[in-house]
Amino acid sequence: MLYLRSISPKGHAEPPPDGSAESALFPFTVPAVRSLMESPLVLSSPVTFFVGENGSGKSTVLEGIAAAAGLPTVGTTDVRNDATLGAARLLGRAFRLSWTKRTHRGFFLRAEDFFGFTKSLATARAEFTARLAELDVEYADRSAHAKTLARGPAASSLHDMTHRYGVDFDANSHGQSFLKLFQNRLVPGGLYLLDEPEAPLSPQSQLALIALMDEMVHVHDAQFIVATHSPILLALPDAMIYSFDQLPVQAVAYGELDHVTLTRDFLNDPERYLRHLTSAPRESVKQ
Repeated sequence: MLYLRSISPKGHAEPPPDGSAESALFPFTVPAVRSLMESPLVLSSPVTFFVGENGSGKSTVLEGIAAAAGLPTVGTTDVRNDATLGAARLLGRAFRLSWTKRTHRGFFLRAEDFFGFTKSLATARAEFTARLAELDVEYADRSAHAKTLARGPAASSLHDMTHRYGVDFDANSHGQSFLKLFQNRLVPGGLYLLDEPEAPLSPQSQLALIALMDEMVHVHDAQFIVATHSPILLALPDAMIYSFDQLPVQAVAYGELDHVTLTRDFLNDPERYLRHLTSAPRESVKQ
């Protein structure tokens, strides 16, 4: 399902004039952002990837879309209050989102916010556990029914956390925890904005994420917009890929991406690259 179908500038299509207060303000100084102030970004697939080098603006634009869409975040602070997303809120106010069908389901996730989420989850678990211990003492001389009623809210919350994320979320590897988070937070009919979700994932886990995204799109009517460097994720069939390394930002075929050709060439002949990058002699790394 295609919920969000385009991102365009509000008001005049022209970017702020050079020398204006707005043009000198980040993120409007980012070339990719300025290009989007001139023409809309059309989404024609349920999965859209933003790809580009660090600093190209792909994450900035994704954050701006998240702010404009008002989706909840997976992390400790939402977009409206996150001090690190002030520029995103500014950009979000400059964006007009066009919807085929408005959805309030879904979330925005940056890889770094995942670690804040696991910390808050561990803190909440400790607080619920401590509260249950306090109630056991407070209600030691009360009836079993009274104790059960008093324990109800904390026990229910702790049971729900355990059911969704396991007894010890942190006991899993970062990649396992990340995938478990997706499996438990993805719901049908949602719009999901993901910023570099491959960061904690091994290549095998990235393949698992592809399978999960494909299922959500084709079975559960979800839509994804993903900023990524991963040639593995970018290979998801029928996805639309926008390159932020070219101006204006434009759609590019998978096989034409620098990320893909460089990775492929390196894996086919690593010595060709390593002889120019390292000084120490070494045995061939080919197997």
